[in-house]
Parts: sequence; C-alpha cells; structure tokens
Amino acid sequence: MPRTQSHTVQVLTSLLLGGGAGLGVSATSAAPVVHGYVMDVQMVPAVCAYDPLKNKKRKCLEGYSLNITGLYPETNSKDCTTNSSAKLSPLQAKVVARIMPDENARVALWHNIGGCVPMNASQYFRTIINHADKLKIPEELTSQDTRVMQSNVLRNKILKMNRGLVSQSIEFNCMQTRAGSMLTEIKICYKNNGQYKKCPTNVVGNCPANFTIKGSF
Repeated sequence: MPRTQSHTVQVLTSLLLGGGAGLGVSATSAAPVVHGYVMDVQMVPAVCAYDPLKNKKRKCLEGYSLNITGLYPETNSKDCTTNSSAKLSPLQAKVVARIMPDENARVALWHNIGGCVPMNASQYFRTIINHADKLKIPEELTSQDTRVMQSNVLRNKILKMNRGLVSQSIEFNCMQTRAGSMLTEIKICYKNNGQYKKCPTNVVGNCPANFTIKGSF
C-alpha cells in the first residue's frame, strides 16, 4: 500500500467480482479441513530498513507502508502445496499488486498453501482483497513519522475502527533492534466466512508493552 493511499485499503473489488458472487467453492471430501484463516499484515518500512535481502523489493523502492504477505489457512495438514496455476487475469493482478506487489512472492505463496484452501488462486486472492478492503488501519501505521507506541493503545485503536473485531483477533510481532523493539507484523484472525475470530493458540505475538512503529521516511 503506497503511502499516498488512505488508511483504509481502498480497492475496487467490484472490478474483480464483475457482479459475481461467492468467494469459495465446495471442498472435496479429501481436502484438508480449514478452521479459519490468519492474515499477515507486514510493516514495510521496518522490514525494508533492517533486512538487506528485501530492501530492493518493489514494496521498498516504491514506498509501500503496508503489505499483505498472506492469508494462511488454519489446518492440521502438514502439506498444503499445490501444482495448480497461480495465474491471475491482468486486471486482478493489477489490483492485487496494490497490497501484494511482489508477483513471485504471490506465486510462491499460492503454491505453498493452495492445497489447503477450498478455492482456486483467483478466488483466494479475491478473498485477500476483500479482507484488506474491509480492514481499517490507524494512521500511525501509515505515517511518515517514526514513533513509540503502547501495544494496548494500538490494539484499542484497531478495535474501535473495526466492528466485530475482538482483542483476541489481533497479534503483534516485533523484531529486536539496537533501538529497541520494532513492530514488523500484525496478524488478524478470521472464520471461514470472513468474520473475525479469536486467534488459534499457535498464533502468538511477541511484542512488549511498548514498541517502535517505523515511519515511511
């Protein structure tokens, strides 16, 4: 999400849906059971500043403030790989790139988890767009200014902006730097129908009570 975007992810999902309906298809009897999903929202300035392997990625060079790294199925299956195509239409690929700019990362994501979701690639990425479009983000997460923030203050801001979201639906992840803890990722947990839910026990945040949110500059 470039820094010039509004704090809410503004994506015209109607262009993708074309008036169509459903996001999913019926899973076969052999398909893994999915109990929900976890969406990872990455803090791009922090990751780009401290990971030399990523600072030449498009999301870093073009000034993205947030990036969706994936919508991960909650399943007991140990192998979620698939050989099915991750190809999207040019229009859908353009819209998805606004929140997931690295095409190679999108393809790798699908091939790693596509075998555990009851959707094809187009439906899967459409679901991510819908979730991102719905999620409202406090301005502190897209600001040009670096600041220190209390975890409970940020959590409460997100809760107030998103109806139906509960405290247990959000987990914060941080990395330790010489300057202290830096927020790198927010995880949001969903039911299969897209409603928010309490995160599973294996999704645990590691941020302290206070951490730094790195600005775009």
